[in-house]
Amino acid sequence: MGTSVQVTPLCGVYSESPLCYLLSIDGFNFLVDCGWNDLFDTNLLQPLAKVSSTIDAILLSHSDTLHLGALPYAMKHLGLSAPVYSTEPVYRLGLLTMYDHYLSRKQVSEFDLFTLDDIDSAFQNVTKLTYSQNHHLTGKGEGIVIAPHVAGHLLGGTVWKITKDGEDVIYAVDFNHRKERHLNGTVLESFVRPAVLITDAYNALNNQPSRRQRDQEFLDAILKTLRADGNVLLPVDTAGRVLELILMLEQHWAQHHLTYPIFFLTYVASSTIEYVKSFLEWMSDSIGKSFEHTRDNAFLLRHVTLLINKNDLEKMPDGPKIVLASMASLEVGFSHNIFVEWATDNKNLVLFTERGQFATLARMLQADPPPKAVKVTMSKRVPLVGEELRAYEEEQNRIKKEEALKASLSKEEDLKPSHESDANLGDPMVIDANNTRVNSDVTGPHGGGHQDIFIDGFVPPSTSVSPMFPFFENFSEWDDFGEVINPDDYVLKEEDMDQISMRVGGDLDGKLDEGSANLILDSKPSKVVSNELTVQVKCSLVYMDFEGRSDGRSIKSILAHVAPLKLVLVHGTAEATEHLKQHCLKHVCPHVYAPQIGEAIDVTSDLCAYKVQLSERLMSNVLFKKLGDYEIAWIDAEVGKTDSGMLSLLPLSTPPPHKSVLVGDLKLADFKQFLASKGVQVEFAGGALRCGEYVTLRKIGDATQKGGVTSTQQVVLEGPLTEEYYKIREYLYSQFYLL
Repeated sequence: MGTSVQVTPLCGVYSESPLCYLLSIDGFNFLVDCGWNDLFDTNLLQPLAKVSSTIDAILLSHSDTLHLGALPYAMKHLGLSAPVYSTEPVYRLGLLTMYDHYLSRKQVSEFDLFTLDDIDSAFQNVTKLTYSQNHHLTGKGEGIVIAPHVAGHLLGGTVWKITKDGEDVIYAVDFNHRKERHLNGTVLESFVRPAVLITDAYNALNNQPSRRQRDQEFLDAILKTLRADGNVLLPVDTAGRVLELILMLEQHWAQHHLTYPIFFLTYVASSTIEYVKSFLEWMSDSIGKSFEHTRDNAFLLRHVTLLINKNDLEKMPDGPKIVLASMASLEVGFSHNIFVEWATDNKNLVLFTERGQFATLARMLQADPPPKAVKVTMSKRVPLVGEELRAYEEEQNRIKKEEALKASLSKEEDLKPSHESDANLGDPMVIDANNTRVNSDVTGPHGGGHQDIFIDGFVPPSTSVSPMFPFFENFSEWDDFGEVINPDDYVLKEEDMDQISMRVGGDLDGKLDEGSANLILDSKPSKVVSNELTVQVKCSLVYMDFEGRSDGRSIKSILAHVAPLKLVLVHGTAEATEHLKQHCLKHVCPHVYAPQIGEAIDVTSDLCAYKVQLSERLMSNVLFKKLGDYEIAWIDAEVGKTDSGMLSLLPLSTPPPHKSVLVGDLKLADFKQFLASKGVQVEFAGGALRCGEYVTLRKIGDATQKGGVTSTQQVVLEGPLTEEYYKIREYLYSQFYLL
């Protein structure tokens, strides 16, 4: 029997809801992603609440709310307490994203689902991993290895590879095969024939134009508005896809010497860019190489101004401008307020770069045709004054007095048992002649027969040897240089550094507007004032896909190449999920699942896996050959059992002969250079390599056959049996390892 694998969706199937799935491998429960939407709808978390206490580990794939937004709430209210694993950027930027959401909500409502302390607590015990780092679990997860790989969607975004007993389970949602300005494409195609692949159908029905065409249309739309004396609003996320947009605008402005101001406005804008500057190793190869040669950081912004306060934006000179403001949903945040102000001017443009979440204002405005008017709620937090302030202060004083009274009563209750437990002990403030008699030897010849001793607050028990407080002497170790110290006592722990650097919104520059500071420190009593408005939408509304996900055609091609034994589809509309399911049943593999919320499906491998021990007698006669970073060998053996009952491979008395096996992966481009170095005339013609005058070399059998069975790749050498043919064949054999 293979490794036992069960998948249970908790949210995010047959819809565009947040992503949250329970993955059980041999009884070890992974929570893969812990997402929430921008509306923070607690009803979405009911399935998670039922299983949260059984979770053994949490894997986070991306830094936006759809993948990790529910983590603080679940750890505070749902009993989720498992260790969390993510990459460094997902940890850092995810923390800032949650800060931004909290501050945005707190400004317009009495938001109490979680606090900044809850966010810190949830992210406190995250284990940070680097790409391709194999992390071996211990305890209940003994034998399971997890490793993050490049997803290509967001900075630090992850395709998780989970391995147990040689079988791979791949979790790959929201991946992008395209190489972008600040990110490399996904490495999902490097995984071939995993036991289980869990992926999404979000973009299964969408096809994208070329990157060049899309970028040009984006810049043209912006510049057209600016030149017509209009403003451009881009509702964006806090620290995700906005980085690609910032880099694109920064580069275009520098190349064409444009002077229109660009503003990046979130509560944590400064911190976001500061952290991103330190994540160059997580970005695209082009950014890394540019930094190595010029020492110029791509996110050292010269044309984009960072703002964390809308008041600063209002102080800027009038004129056309671009503002990238959170939130992308337009539900709350700076983008919401700016939209209300700019929507009534037909010169302005609101440019959406991602699909709005369901039931949000952004989704409503992306309808075709868009609404001509929308109802919005404008809320703001104002300080209490007058009677309201006095009533608030009186209530706070009353609460403090009640707490002080409770504390004093509790203290008295604690003291009563200790007084009653010893009959010989009186009130410590009362002089007791029976307990204070002293020997005449002590008082001296001129003292009276009795002397009263007043002991304030401490009465020694009658059984005590001497009336003194406990004292423990610390013995220090010494050597020839003095007292031996432990260096660890003087090292500031990494988590302490993290908390210091990330408090107050994680703002490294210490910049925080007054409203945000008041929210964090709770220094001024305030209230939320709301009113409903009907906004006439006269501005231009445009949607362009900058979500950074592979489109439908690319998804199908990648899945056909990976060819998993079993495929699980999640996160996508019902139409997209069914479309991709039917396609994969025909062209990828015969086992395709699309479970409903709460439906547990068993995707245990049909293969039988056994652990066998290589006996010393067998290994002593094996000849290894070097193959890159590995050593390989051919063995002939039979299965037996050791004295302990474990399966073992034992050598055969007379090993049978076997055909020669060539091991390696021939790249025609590399072989072409090799032949050229040997003086052979060589060129590509019609997908084949023409060697000399008559010999042709080609690779075949790379297509995926029906049923998901990938054919063996073959190298075919064609030509007349001449001296040239045999010479090229010898060169070809030299590119492989012979077993």
